[in-house]
Amino acid sequence: MIELRGKDVAAAIREQIEKDVAAMGNDIPKLAIVRAGEEADDIAYERGALKRMAGLGLEAESYAFPADVSNEEFQTALKKINDDPKINGILLLAPLPKGLDEVAATALISPEKDIDGIGVVNKMKLYEGDTSGFAPCTAQAVMEVLEYANVDVTGKHVTVVGYGMTVGKPLSLMLLNKKATVSICRSRTTQEDLKKLCLASDIIVAATGKMGMIGPDYVKDGAVVIDVGISMGEDGAIHGDVQFAEISEIAAMATPVPGGVGAVTTTILAKQLVRAAKLQMADR
Repeated sequence: MIELRGKDVAAAIREQIEKDVAAMGNDIPKLAIVRAGEEADDIAYERGALKRMAGLGLEAESYAFPADVSNEEFQTALKKINDDPKINGILLLAPLPKGLDEVAATALISPEKDIDGIGVVNKMKLYEGDTSGFAPCTAQAVMEVLEYANVDVTGKHVTVVGYGMTVGKPLSLMLLNKKATVSICRSRTTQEDLKKLCLASDIIVAATGKMGMIGPDYVKDGAVVIDVGISMGEDGAIHGDVQFAEISEIAAMATPVPGGVGAVTTTILAKQLVRAAKLQMADR
């Protein structure tokens, strides 16, 4: 089995980012990361994103608010961030704490700065197959991994396990736009149907956060398995949705956890920031 390491995919993307940034001269793209609350996952992602931007010569600034910030104060601050011409892209870490209107907050981010594709305009573009918008970074990372591995999804049966707004829903649309045949499984899907669909699939994408739920009896010979799930095990280690070692004699390719798709996501964020900056420069 070929192990699809995220660092290899990220390195290939990084080369193009560095060329683009060098060509932009003194116009260094800037990212704003907006966080409300102290969720450990949000802080970890924020830290990784800041490190990635710095490593690529990009600017990034974090705007952190307490979980009990008022809706009015949060929206006023977010609007100010969005209106800042020096900021080219905004990453709003969601879900927001209770008491904050996430729909209203998302609407305050201009589509051209919505580089994680959470706004209505970019969602609609994704739905219509319009590639001028921005897709959610993790879903885009999955597509980049498949492309790097020369996996053509056209006509392939892909089962996406998980129906969240970050991966499952947008990824399903992206696969459909690439002419794949897509089955979507969610929490109400019976175990029998889940297993049947996975076994019939050329490609499985697992994105549920349920540790080890996809075992060798769910994977057909020669399938490609992309694991996006992250769980903390009782052993204190990070695990994925897929039983990686157990499928190694069956699958043709698979991504590990950690070290797989997660290692690509922040590089996609940087790629989309640079693209946003270039588009904004062209509109000046």
